[in-house]
Amino acid sequence: MLKKKKTDTSETSEAINETIDNTAAAPQTDAPAEKSAEDLLKEELSLANDKYLRLYAEFDNFRRRTVKEREDARKMEGKDLITNLLPVLDDFERALKATENATEVAPVREGVLLIQNKLKNTLTQKGLLPMEAIGQPFDADLHEAITNIPSPTDDLKGKVIDEMEKGYYLNDKVIRFAKVIVGA
Repeated sequence: MLKKKKTDTSETSEAINETIDNTAAAPQTDAPAEKSAEDLLKEELSLANDKYLRLYAEFDNFRRRTVKEREDARKMEGKDLITNLLPVLDDFERALKATENATEVAPVREGVLLIQNKLKNTLTQKGLLPMEAIGQPFDADLHEAITNIPSPTDDLKGKVIDEMEKGYYLNDKVIRFAKVIVGA
C-alpha cells in the first residue's frame, strides 16, 4: 500500500508540474483567466448574498404569518362553545319575555329548569363535570374551606358538611374549587 501511495503522489506531482510549466510558457493567457475567475467568484458571492437575503426575508415573512395565525386562533378558541351556548341564551330571552305576562310561577319555573338542563348538557358535552363534595373528606387540592363548624356527628369530622359554591372539572382538571364548610 505504501508503494502505491507513493506512486500516486508522484504521478499527481508530475501532473501539477506539467500544468505549472504550461502556465509559465503562456503568461498572457492566464491574466485574463484569473480576472474572469475573480469576476466569477464576485458573481458567485453576489448570488449567494442575494439568495441569503431572499431566504432571510422569506423566513421573516413566515415568522410574522405564524404569529398572526396564532393570534387569530387564540381569538377564536371558544367559538364552538359560544356557538353551542347561543340557543341557551335565546331560551333565556324567551323566558324573560314570558315572565312579563305570566300570572303563575310554576310554568315559568319549569321553563327555567329546562333551560338550566340544556345549559348543563351543553357544558357536559364540552367536558365540564360537577364536583361531588358533600360527605367527602376535605381535600385542599379540590376544596376551598370557607369555615369550620362543629360536626353534628363524629363520622363527619374532617369531611365536607355543606357546599357554598359548586366545584367543576374540565377534562379531568379542576377549573374551579368547591367552596365548602368543613366539620371540625
